[in-house]
Amino acid sequence: MEKIKTQLRRLGYYTKKDFLTVHNIATAAAIILGLIFTYNAVTATTRNWQLEQKLKERTLESAKLEIEVQTLKLQKQYYNTDEYQEIMARKKQNKMLPGEKMVILPSNSEKAINKYADIDSGTEVKRSNFEEWLDFLFG
Repeated sequence: MEKIKTQLRRLGYYTKKDFLTVHNIATAAAIILGLIFTYNAVTATTRNWQLEQKLKERTLESAKLEIEVQTLKLQKQYYNTDEYQEIMARKKQNKMLPGEKMVILPSNSEKAINKYADIDSGTEVKRSNFEEWLDFLFG
């Protein structure tokens, strides 16, 4: 037990003498202050970057809203024109100008509606390159 106490006292003595010098304490303080400064700089940079991203996002949103407002103003102007009012009167109320005759066509049959349905659905058969060239050259 006495031997352990002696070794602990020696360790304490060498620690005070070798490690707790003014130079070592100043170096440790400088390192700690440098780490704190670096941490604060990184946090401030990150916060500034996030704020800049928010600013860009809001600016873009503001520009989109401004374009939407201008579009709505132009749309309002168009709705107030005589041309639009005439078109809507013809369409909704079946109005016509003097001298015009209205032709009412029957609705399309199912055959007429579905005539191009199979072409539009994309069920086209893949042909070889050679067949494509033959079709191109000889019709």
